[in-house]
Amino acid sequence: MVKRIVVGAHYGLVDWLAQRITALVMLAYTLILVVSLLAGPAPSQESWRTLMSGTGMRYASFLCILSLCYHAWVGVRDIWMDYVQPVGIRLLMHTLTLMALIGYAGWTTQILWRL
Repeated sequence: MVKRIVVGAHYGLVDWLAQRITALVMLAYTLILVVSLLAGPAPSQESWRTLMSGTGMRYASFLCILSLCYHAWVGVRDIWMDYVQPVGIRLLMHTLTLMALIGYAGWTTQILWRL
């Protein structure tokens, strides 16, 4: 009888697809940002404030931040699952990583939206 060890990594097509989709979202945002900066006035605080004050750009920035955090979560989670063997330490690393990514997303959103 083969004893199957169940792990919580959920490796497979869903995670692979999620990373590709989030990468495409970040690429699209980067292209939009570059085109907006090149087509707009000379870079200054006021031009940045004007660019980021629109609802569409705020939504796109928020979507990019969430995509970046989810993309990072899938990648780092897989690293912890592959290289950290003790379950308690792995759980601690997962928790710390998740808390950091949520904090980074909130902090970035606060910075961008208070302009």
